[in-house]
Amino acid sequence: MPGKWATRSLALRLAISFAWLSLSVPGFAQNSDTPANITLQHAVTRAMNGKAGAAVVVDVASGKILASYHPEVAARRLALPGSSIKPFTLLALLEAAKVNPQTTLMCKRPLKIAGHNFDCSHAETAQPFNAVAALAYSCNTFFTTMANRLTAAELRNSLLRDGFGSPSGFAANEATGVVALTQNAAELQMQAIGEAGIHVTPFELLRAYQRLAQMQPKHDATLDPLFAGLDASVAYGIGHLAQPKSAMVVAGKTGTSLVEEGSWRHAWFGGYAPAANPEIALVIFLEKGTGPVDAAAVAQQIFAAYAISRSTRGASH
Repeated sequence: MPGKWATRSLALRLAISFAWLSLSVPGFAQNSDTPANITLQHAVTRAMNGKAGAAVVVDVASGKILASYHPEVAARRLALPGSSIKPFTLLALLEAAKVNPQTTLMCKRPLKIAGHNFDCSHAETAQPFNAVAALAYSCNTFFTTMANRLTAAELRNSLLRDGFGSPSGFAANEATGVVALTQNAAELQMQAIGEAGIHVTPFELLRAYQRLAQMQPKHDATLDPLFAGLDASVAYGIGHLAQPKSAMVVAGKTGTSLVEEGSWRHAWFGGYAPAANPEIALVIFLEKGTGPVDAAAVAQQIFAAYAISRSTRGASH
């Protein structure tokens, strides 16, 4: 049974969900064209540089869209989220008390599930991974193994609480993602790493990361591995290219995902900044991205522009 900290964590998630419902406004509502927002919009457009996909930045507190690229794609495009879903799998495991800071697992690297190859791409290590390192290095072995500690209903219900499978509220007439109730261990493992059984829009993923950003300053000790893992992913892990050359620290997670249309993959990045007390959240979705570094590099340019505008605003006060 979940302990008192997990119960408090769930209560916080529900409180944020209700607050979100009161803030959601249909349509591509964007903040007024302040100089900071104009600068951020230029940065988003320049960073995407004509790429297929979408990029959206929102204010964490209000949910207002600050800058966007192809918001219609963010509202309508359904895709597998890949490893960008792993923070939410970890959230489910932590809240169900199936993983804790002492949980470790040695990565075996080769991994095949239901005929698909999900070998880990991180560097070899002689040390077992805990949850923080597993999220930082996006270890498929850790997440697929630990996912077996959850029932299909536990994982699905947790993902639904995160906002997947329902409209984000960022736009009118948006598509709605799907979170399946998996039928066997293989399906559950692939859902846990975002490779089957869950389709999301970029807006849905953005809303989920925005909620994490809202939880960050208030989270209890149970969720320390989750937020430390998001920090570590950018500090030294797979998402390190998202960190701008500035004092502003960024947190987030990359992802690549299978596609049904062909042999290529999509690239994702979801995150927020500043890491300890988030002000903005963003999601990058690249159609036919060559890998997670692509999406992280796009995010880095946007975070860098925000860091500059933030320091400029601070200097003017």
